[in-house]
Formats: sequence, C-alpha cells, structure tokens
Amino acid sequence: MISISDAAAEQLKTMRDSQEIPNMFLRLGVNPGGCSGFSYAMGFDDNETDQDVYMDVKGLKVVMEKENLRLLDGLEIDFEESGMSGGFTINNPNATATCGCGHSFRTATDEGKPSEEPC
Repeated sequence: MISISDAAAEQLKTMRDSQEIPNMFLRLGVNPGGCSGFSYAMGFDDNETDQDVYMDVKGLKVVMEKENLRLLDGLEIDFEESGMSGGFTINNPNATATCGCGHSFRTATDEGKPSEEPC
C-alpha cells in the first residue's frame, strides 16, 4: 500500500490536470542506480501494461510494475513548501540505507546497483 499526504495529493492532482493528455495517472517505479543502489521514479503516464498493479490513493490512480511492489510497499509521499519553492519527499519503510539527497536507497535484501556518480 502507498500513502500520499493531503498536500502531496493536491499538488499531484494540479500537476496531472495541467497535462494535455487525458487519463493520466501517477506512475511510481524504481531504477537501478543512485548513490545507494536504487533510485525512485515518479511521473505521469497514460499507458498501462499487464505487468502493472494499480491502486486509488486519495482520488489519484497510482500505477507501478508488479516487480517494484516489494520495494515500494508502504511508501509515503509528502509535499513540503519551502520558502518560494517546494518539493516531494519520500519515506520508504523498506529502505535500510539512503543517500544524503534522499533520492536513492537500498533494502536489507536488495542492494541494487549503485552508480559512481554523486547525487
């Protein structure tokens, strides 16, 4: 299960609604790389496959590949305002290590493939 704060849900809905393609949904994913082994992927998409699972979270359709579910189950997404800007934050209870920038992680059973480039 994925949770999205009220602030993040409102921001995501605003961003989704500004897209010019109908039926967009939030796609979450994991890619090998980043300082710690895996990096998060988050964006809008309109193409589902039979490898996807989806859920409705606060009126948002959230889609991810089945193979990523074990790494993202329990994920918490928030949006924080900071002065004149803001950004999404991710809390992943599966992560046993994260990098300083918060964009990559590894778990107790999956180390991923860290990249040699710094955050």
